[in-house]
Order: sequence, then C-alpha cells, then structure tokens
Amino acid sequence: MAEAEETVPAGEVLVVRGVRKTYEAEDVPVRALRGADLTMARGEFAAVMGPSGCGKSTLLNLIAGLDQADDGEITIDGELVTGRTEDELARLRRRHIGIVFQFFNLLEGMSALENVVLPAVVAGTPRKRAEPRARDLLDLLGVGDKAKAAPGTLSGGQRQRLAIARALANEPTLLLADEPTGALDSEGGHEVMELFRRLHQGGQTILLVTHDDEVATVASRIVRMRDGRVLTGTPAAATADSAVPAG
Repeated sequence: MAEAEETVPAGEVLVVRGVRKTYEAEDVPVRALRGADLTMARGEFAAVMGPSGCGKSTLLNLIAGLDQADDGEITIDGELVTGRTEDELARLRRRHIGIVFQFFNLLEGMSALENVVLPAVVAGTPRKRAEPRARDLLDLLGVGDKAKAAPGTLSGGQRQRLAIARALANEPTLLLADEPTGALDSEGGHEVMELFRRLHQGGQTILLVTHDDEVATVASRIVRMRDGRVLTGTPAAATADSAVPAG
C-alpha cells in the first residue's frame, strides 16, 4: 500500500496508467483498452465520451473493480485497484467508490430508505447512524417523501435519484456513473444532471460515461476515447479534440 501511495501525485484521486484489456468474442480477441492513461484531481467532474466500442464502459468497470485489467495500474486515493482479490475489491469499493448504473439496479423488495441504508450497514456503519444519513440524502436529492415507497412505484427520474443517494451512502471518494440518463426521458435526464452538477459544486469527485454531448457539458472536463485509448480536453475544446487521431 505504501508503495502505491508514493507513486500517486499529490491531490490526484484517480490514476490510471497503461491499462490494457482484451476480451474474447466468439474466439476472436477484442482489444477493448490499449494502454489507457487517465488522472483525476480531487473534486473534479470528468465526462468520458467516445464512439460505441471505444472502451469507455470497460474503463469504468476496471476503475470500479468490477473487472480485472490484463496490464497496467489503477489507484484510487493511493490504493491499488488492480491485482486485488474479490474480497479486497469489495472492501475497497465500500471505502472509496459509489456507482450509479443506467438501469438503477435497485432492490425491489426493499423500500427506498432501505435501499440507501443497506450499503452503509454492510460497510459496518451502525444503523442508528446510517438511517439519518440516508434520510438526509433522500431529502437532498428530492425524494425524501418517497422513503417508504417501493422503487417500482417511482418514476424513472425518481429511481435514478434514489440510485444516486444509494451510491453516496458511504461518502465515496469517487462517484462513478455509467450512462446515468440513458434510461430517462429528457426532463428526467435534465433533473439528474442538475443533481450531478450540485454534487460537484459540493466537492464530490465524479467520473461519468455518456454518449450525450448535452450531458457532458455539465462536467468540468471531457475525456475523449477512441480505439481503447484516452484523449483529454475541456468542454470547450472537446469538438476539436475529437478530430485528433488516437495514437
């Protein structure tokens, strides 16, 4: 652990170095990532964009520890993600990572409040502390009046707000979001992105994958990907960056 901390530049929450990942698809190797590099400072909001198949979701899954890289190194807040066992990765996610999925992944047999309380209790937070924080998060995200409701009774936008509250339950170092507006109508999408903007203003570090240019403009930096490699730019420079061949 100490060795990883020495290699992480000061103030950088996420460091991805030379990450490679190849999948087998019908016995044909698919090189999803070809030496991807990315760093994020604490409090930054980055949106990852690129054509279908460029590796953006693969990158997110590797950062989250949901899949293992073939080569390279990923650290979050100085802790190695790569090369860990499943148990170690589960503990690391509880400490450092919140994940928001496109299709919510909520537990339908539990109330909205229980969906938010559960991750904190699993991580070892006493329920008497976890429940007030969960209620505060539901209030913050505009669904406090839905605490007793089952997720299936909520609108798409409300379900995604609930999913964001759940992802924030353990006060994650890094919030990851994979196409968080992809299953929403335009009004719900605008509402969710306004929530991400507010979270960023409050100091939350966010890495978001999207194919939507309008969604990406909410971020402080756009990260362009192509052919398994990373190009970086700002929202204002994103169009120009996208024309640069990945090398």
